[in-house]
Amino acid sequence: MSDQIWKREEIESPCVKVCVVHPEARICVGCLRSLDEIAGWSKMSREERSRIMADLPSRAPKLKKRRGGRAARVAAKG
Repeated sequence: MSDQIWKREEIESPCVKVCVVHPEARICVGCLRSLDEIAGWSKMSREERSRIMADLPSRAPKLKKRRGGRAARVAAKG
């Protein structure tokens, strides 16, 4: 039996198992996909997946903006 029967010609998922949705950008901070893209990934055509994969690098800057964290909260109170 050949291993060829188990190979699929699908684009792989960009998931890196860091599944956290950015509260403002509404995309996963790990793979940069939207929740709709993540949910529908297995049903998408190869072309749809390729288009999304090509777009992912342009989404990274949306996550660069810092929200301030503790220092911003302390400054706002004082």
